[in-house]
Amino acid sequence: MKVLLINGSPHQHGCTYTALSEIATSLNTENIETEIFWVGNKPISGCLGCKGCSKSGKCIIDDSVNTFLEKAREADGFIFGSPVHYAGASGMITSFMDRAFYHKAGLYQGKPAAAIASCRRGGASATFDQLNKYFTICSMPVVSSQYWNMVHGNTPDEVKQDLEGLQTMHTLGRNMAWILKCIEAGKCSGIDFPTHEEKIATNFIR
Repeated sequence: MKVLLINGSPHQHGCTYTALSEIATSLNTENIETEIFWVGNKPISGCLGCKGCSKSGKCIIDDSVNTFLEKAREADGFIFGSPVHYAGASGMITSFMDRAFYHKAGLYQGKPAAAIASCRRGGASATFDQLNKYFTICSMPVVSSQYWNMVHGNTPDEVKQDLEGLQTMHTLGRNMAWILKCIEAGKCSGIDFPTHEEKIATNFIR
């Protein structure tokens, strides 16, 4: 089993990476394979709403989103991390996730996911809430921890001093591993992901 951890910070080895690394360590201890995927620091376009990806499975804008989508097909779980920018998720991870999730629910449904936020002081809970919305529209089990998934600090060294935040990351990793093992055990017992009705889409216009 493998968990893909997505670093949505423009800093490859900054505070968000530090938090994700703590989660990866806990997952590895539970014999879960991990990979930290950095979205990069080059401009990422927002979604154009062209629906081209619904035909090819790839975004017409060929950047790190398409690289991620290839990896996502083989992943069993996901953890998306973002720094807090103006009390919300970074513009980079927002554009990235808009395109990674648009018309691709089938790629994620039934796979557990979690979000983490890294902040200097405030805005972590708003960022956490924003990221979770992607999971709950795609039938993904949302994995929780002992507190909201956030760390505080302005540098990686300061994050390492946030003992409660680090413990929250460790617990999140163990909880993710437990959920993955439960899903695997269920499959071995003949319990599969539920069959859903054809989706009804309305726009409330009468």
